[in-house]
Amino acid sequence: MNTGDIGNPVPRLIRRYVPITVWLPNYSGGKLRRDLVAAAVVTVMLIPQSLAYALLAGLPAEVGLYASIIPLVAYAVFGSSCTLSVGPVAVASLMSAVALGQVAAQSTADYLVAAAVLALLSGGFLMLLGVLRLGFLANFLSHPVISGFITASGILIAFSQLKHLLGISASGGSLPELIHGIIQNLVHWNPITLLLGMAVVLFLIWARSGMVVLLQRLSLSKDAASLMVKAAPVLGVLATIGVASGFNLEDKGVQLVGAIPGGLPTLQWPHVSRTLFEQLALPAVMISVIGYVESVSVGKTLAAKRRQKIDMNQELIGLGSANFVAGISGGFPVTGGFSRSVVNFDAGAETQLASVFTAIGIALAAMFLTPFLYYLPKATLAATIIVAVLSLVDFSILKKTWRYSPSDFFAVLVTIVVTLLFGVETGVSCGVLASIVLFLYRTSKPHIAEVGLVEGTEHFRNVERHQVLTVPQILSIRVDESLMFSNAAFLEERIYRDVAATPELCHVILMCSAINEIDWSALETLESINEQLKQAGICLHLSEVKGPVMDALQRCGFLKDISGKIFFTQYQAFTDLRGNFSGCAEL
Repeated sequence: MNTGDIGNPVPRLIRRYVPITVWLPNYSGGKLRRDLVAAAVVTVMLIPQSLAYALLAGLPAEVGLYASIIPLVAYAVFGSSCTLSVGPVAVASLMSAVALGQVAAQSTADYLVAAAVLALLSGGFLMLLGVLRLGFLANFLSHPVISGFITASGILIAFSQLKHLLGISASGGSLPELIHGIIQNLVHWNPITLLLGMAVVLFLIWARSGMVVLLQRLSLSKDAASLMVKAAPVLGVLATIGVASGFNLEDKGVQLVGAIPGGLPTLQWPHVSRTLFEQLALPAVMISVIGYVESVSVGKTLAAKRRQKIDMNQELIGLGSANFVAGISGGFPVTGGFSRSVVNFDAGAETQLASVFTAIGIALAAMFLTPFLYYLPKATLAATIIVAVLSLVDFSILKKTWRYSPSDFFAVLVTIVVTLLFGVETGVSCGVLASIVLFLYRTSKPHIAEVGLVEGTEHFRNVERHQVLTVPQILSIRVDESLMFSNAAFLEERIYRDVAATPELCHVILMCSAINEIDWSALETLESINEQLKQAGICLHLSEVKGPVMDALQRCGFLKDISGKIFFTQYQAFTDLRGNFSGCAEL
């Protein structure tokens, strides 16, 4: 019996898929106090964020609140991270707006149903991947490409909110369309709306630096001041509500959020027609993948700070359950948010009960505070979004990748350009394709080095980088990659080229220290190389073959047919063959 089973009456299978059953029995009063404090801070931060991201998704403001209640509880039950905070986020909201805009018109019942179905499909897809233990698939999306997509999305989000800052109507899913819509309707701009929105933008930007200094001068600690800064959007909301109601700005053309229905979301299964399923299936997969990668990145970072870890497969189930309940509670796709998770962590959250308490706080706000939000200007929410997404824009990734890897640079550049010019869906598709192409390109051309002996040692190094001992009758080749269908021909071409350039060659030693696997296509290529070299009177030898690879070669009979020998070390191969230059016939 596992020692972790002692004293825990919950069956192992349940503990595996329901992490809350592991840590809840050991919950203490000290953790409760810290979780309550963190929940209070995150609730204050999440209320304006929820309203803003619902606006970004083209949904009524209350839908943002609905997406921040039950999904938080679901993740608390099934998620593996102690501090990840789920809810509406900028990129997922933008992607949702694009997907929903293709199937229904905004401000219609069909649009609300489509949003719920999109969350439902996202949740179902994520949970299916989790049950099948397919969390590793996210590794096929390169982080530079994801960074490029998020940067481009941040720019699109900021431009999409300019219409609310200007008080005009404009639409578009790409940067050219957004700019064209803004210019076309610019004559209808409202100066009061712009003044109000820009005041909030400037205040929020100042709050990130100047407010910290000010609060520290007032004897607050740096950590406390930083947490207070996170609540700056609430101050902007309260101030602009007061201004809008006090000066009756609605009559002056300033767009307000308006009446928000109070109360909690009702649980109901949205109608999923076959047509709607077909239209939203692919966008749901894209939102799920991007959201999962972003969540896991945040979860891993925060867990590492406390020497904890997260389960990538369980995260699929946790995020999937959060999206699933978002779909049946009138919400839209959610995922782990970077800013709110960091705030949750910094505020001292110990467990996911902090998220449960946050959900309770949002629920209370939905029941009792919505009448006060009538006079909230949409420009305030737009300003909140713009300032928030500015942190997503990171053009330094272009400079970093150009210095380190030109292939990564071009993948990032293409992803950014395509996303800006053609929209997020095309950008996601391009990013996925770029990641796959980049992976295949690298595996198709592995690093192959001719190696020689470092005199006085038993080590072998690249002849182009070190002063090493070689003899013309022996070619020692090291492949720094597993051999598979994509790179076998590259190895074959390299060996034949080196053989043709060295007429006195008698032995080829393939140093296998970095080869973890040889697939069937590569095996057939090795058999062909062995036969061709044998016909030319040249022996093929292997050295430093790993156990699993040796077992596979043994099972298929290749070791019986190889013209040369299998050596335990490269040094042994070189020293044994160094005095034998008569070819395979002498072995």
